[in-house]
Amino acid sequence: MDMMMGRRTALMVLGFAVTPFAAEATEFYGLAPAEAKRGGTLTMGSLVEPPGLDPFHVAAEARIRVTVLMYQGLFYESPNGDALPLLAESYQVSPDSLVYTMKLRQGVKFHTGQRMTAKDVAYSYNYIRDPKNGSPGAADFTMIKAVDALDDGTVRFTLSEPNGSLAMTLGNKFGGVVPAGYFDAPDAVQKLSQASVGTGPFKLGEFKPNSNLLLVRHAEYWEEGAPYLDQVNFVFVPSSANLLVSLRNKRVDLAALNRPQDIKQMEGVAGVKVERWPSLNQKAIDLGLEYAPLTDTRVRQAIMLAVDKDELLRASIGGLGKVIGTMPAAMQDRWGLPLEQVPNQKPDLAHARTLLAEAGHPSGLDVTLTTIVGYDWMDPAAVALREQLARVGIRLVIQRVELGVWAKNFQSKQMGFTFNDWASQPDPNLLFYRHFHMAPGGADFRNWKDERASKLLDEGRAESDLAKRKATYLDFQKELATSVPTIMLFSADHLTVRGDRVRNYVQHPTGWYYGLARTWLAA
Repeated sequence: MDMMMGRRTALMVLGFAVTPFAAEATEFYGLAPAEAKRGGTLTMGSLVEPPGLDPFHVAAEARIRVTVLMYQGLFYESPNGDALPLLAESYQVSPDSLVYTMKLRQGVKFHTGQRMTAKDVAYSYNYIRDPKNGSPGAADFTMIKAVDALDDGTVRFTLSEPNGSLAMTLGNKFGGVVPAGYFDAPDAVQKLSQASVGTGPFKLGEFKPNSNLLLVRHAEYWEEGAPYLDQVNFVFVPSSANLLVSLRNKRVDLAALNRPQDIKQMEGVAGVKVERWPSLNQKAIDLGLEYAPLTDTRVRQAIMLAVDKDELLRASIGGLGKVIGTMPAAMQDRWGLPLEQVPNQKPDLAHARTLLAEAGHPSGLDVTLTTIVGYDWMDPAAVALREQLARVGIRLVIQRVELGVWAKNFQSKQMGFTFNDWASQPDPNLLFYRHFHMAPGGADFRNWKDERASKLLDEGRAESDLAKRKATYLDFQKELATSVPTIMLFSADHLTVRGDRVRNYVQHPTGWYYGLARTWLAA
């Protein structure tokens, strides 16, 4: 069977489906420009510093954004949702969809100079999936029973159950391919913040906390001619004000911003360009069913019908985003239920009051909303939400907590009524399964315990046919919007500001800096 979506063709050989890949440079990281010039150092300003550069054990988005340039998996997650080849060139799938036999790209060298083989690939994925090694990505690999090197250029994945999103899972959000035996050294984890050992287009030059992170071109990178930049220097800036000054003074060539007031200050400034990009991020209201008022579906539906998403989008981020239904903006075209078909999306205050009365709250009720200190959009959104819910008799108390407290509540499934801010890889299984499937298969963070939803998630994960997968996930989205364990509000656009000499930078919808592998500098 053809496990890849889009234009690839499957060839039947001895009962297996052989899925070949086109190897054009334009298919990963972005378009390869014909006019690109080699050389130069791009300075990128950042308000957030990664807590470490270990792709196997550090889950922070600030880490992932930069390590995707140093470490590579077998596949690359394209913005439109295709899993495209990086370190894999082709694969075969057994008739029962439980065995994937992959041919590897030849001529790949690690930053250490040694040649990559199937032994390295098997070692790396076996390390990630072993829960004893403490990788936060281990849960994404539970369907893998074994990873075996068959010869230097062939690796075999054996699954316990079919999984239509395996290729997307074998990217490099967590981990990447490293030399076999790397973690045998007692100081291996600490050394990942001093020297990189991946196969990516850039390798680590230096990492100075509270100062900068320097990436250097990997001279033996397997794609001829790439990357174009000699160096990328991430400079950590203490405040938005400092970052804006640095952009104006051209001490910083490129930066990602997230506050509407910062964008307004940069609009019209000579020599810089502000750009907006679609996002896989979602700002949401989560409704934990362990919180007494929210156990009743009618209460959750009433809250949903009192929410005006457009108003919250304008109040919180100045409209620099896109209202969503049950799917992040960058996944809507491929996977999303059309907005006009999503239940409970338009405010209906009269029906909301009726539902509350039926649930035993004719005079309304008191609810506490948790927000996270440091997430700028949440404060104005909370004020706007309080006003919206008051219209149907829900009296909102706002409680601000530190991220660590919120994360502890999240992990212990004591979310209550809270704002959330999270992003996904562009696959519905990776978006929904862990969050919403009943335990023990999923984490079910919101205590939803919806049997029909879990059954649909099982069916969607096992299915490889694109049309059938989509139909299953459309049904799941209807259940999600009807039962309301979460209210997806909007996807905030990715916002970048670049100087005139920065060419061909494209922001990936994950927010990760893949595009720097295709960026070049004009003289």
